[in-house]
Amino acid sequence: MQENKIKNYLLLHLIVFIWGFTAILGALITIDAIPLVFFRMGLAVFFITLYFLFKKKSFYVDKKGLLKFLFTGIIIASHWIFFFKAIKVSNVSVALVTMSTGAFFTALIEPVFFKRSVKALEIVLGLIVIIGLYIIFNFESQFKLGIMYALIASFLGSLFAVLNGLFIKRYDANRISLYQLLFGTLFVTMYLFINNNFAVSFFKLSNMDWMYLFILSSICTAYAFIASVDIMKYISPYTVMLTINLEPIYAIILALFIFGDKEKMAPEFYFGAGIVLGVVLLNGIIQNKLAIKQRFKQRGGQKSKLN
Repeated sequence: MQENKIKNYLLLHLIVFIWGFTAILGALITIDAIPLVFFRMGLAVFFITLYFLFKKKSFYVDKKGLLKFLFTGIIIASHWIFFFKAIKVSNVSVALVTMSTGAFFTALIEPVFFKRSVKALEIVLGLIVIIGLYIIFNFESQFKLGIMYALIASFLGSLFAVLNGLFIKRYDANRISLYQLLFGTLFVTMYLFINNNFAVSFFKLSNMDWMYLFILSSICTAYAFIASVDIMKYISPYTVMLTINLEPIYAIILALFIFGDKEKMAPEFYFGAGIVLGVVLLNGIIQNKLAIKQRFKQRGGQKSKLN
């Protein structure tokens, strides 16, 4: 039993490491952000479809579900486009630290959809994150466009996550992912077609780009998603959430090793980044402690009713 727990915990860290490696691949792939997202999503749809056929899973989704996944597919495609644009015009470190504002955006968006009041603590933590970003922006102003792109990506990613929090109550996670990726691919395809970007040259990529795209779509997208859904059966949400918060740290360390001087920033950047990442981790600890207290209260209420 203990051996399985350690195995799943190591697998979780591997998944988070893979997600962090996504940003590295985005920097290594030489094509622009929009074609990159087209290939990433399209190939991921292919691999997940193979998984469905191999596992003999049902592809059925009702019409309302398809409309929901169409909308969120466009959101996730746009999220990735701005995310990779941020990396292209700045670097991995700037993009990932800025993306950590997702918790702040979620604190503002979630109450609208889940019909709960805005928590003062979340707003305070969000404001501290903004202070950290202000420090980065002040001392790394040459990356301001990358910061703006990453903030848009962060907002879209938070909106996507909140909507999926609603969908997961009714729909299978694998089908949600498949159709969102499919509709996202179709959205990017339409954009490229309208702008006359499709030509033979569009598909002429270097061997290294094809290799990186294969890794990005198969391991970092299709496999990581399926594995992350499965691992939730064995590891507590608290552990999963805290470990996911290590993603930007893993990626920044990787980027320093791979890209060297391009990723080295002024000391003020690391001070601001430390504030942002520290708040993200603190928020995770607080939120999960509150969730645990809430569960104990609910159990206590159920026991009193039985008595």
